[in-house]
Amino acid sequence: MDIALFSPSSLFPEDDDSSSPDETTETQQSYVERSHEFPGMELLIREFSFHQLNANLLWPGTFAFAEWLVQHRSSIEGRRCIELGSGTGALAIYLRKLFCVDITTSDYDDQEIEENIAHNCRANGITPVLPHLKHTWGDTFPAADPDWDLIIASDILLSAEVRLPRPAFLMSWRRRIGKEDESLFFTGCADAGLEAEHIGSRVYCIKPRHSAVLETI
Repeated sequence: MDIALFSPSSLFPEDDDSSSPDETTETQQSYVERSHEFPGMELLIREFSFHQLNANLLWPGTFAFAEWLVQHRSSIEGRRCIELGSGTGALAIYLRKLFCVDITTSDYDDQEIEENIAHNCRANGITPVLPHLKHTWGDTFPAADPDWDLIIASDILLSAEVRLPRPAFLMSWRRRIGKEDESLFFTGCADAGLEAEHIGSRVYCIKPRHSAVLETI
């Protein structure tokens, strides 16, 4: 499994900007193209050498989630999915090719990210490219009447006993956030009428508070 290596410090902006006034802040984007082994499939994925919005990496959780879905394909077959934080689009491309799943990619409102996902779709034989939704969290959601019934994000590990409602949002919560910010997130969920159910090791299913369970995985 070919996973990009990175420095944790690259995930955060530098406090001390020592650039001289004569230095330009705009540089031509550079890429690294790698072959990645997914279960039963090899994908050629172009990644940014660096991206200020941290959309340049394939996280290890992407491969773990792909392996789980191969074993529990009923969790995604027949769903209308949107992936938040698609980055390079690798996971969505894999799910489209393996399961022919109806999936939309999504990430920051950033043209480079959208163009790179489209490039990776074409590089792996997906034409037309996957639908993409540009959305920076905190901004007004651009889809007025969304019809997705499953929201996914990579870095997810689940157990076979989990019962998923429709709609559902599956997420893991593992890194780069403090306890105080974590508490604010879950308090915000409760205030919005959502229930966050702890279903595994730092894994949560977020759903409307009185959502009916319609299927068992």
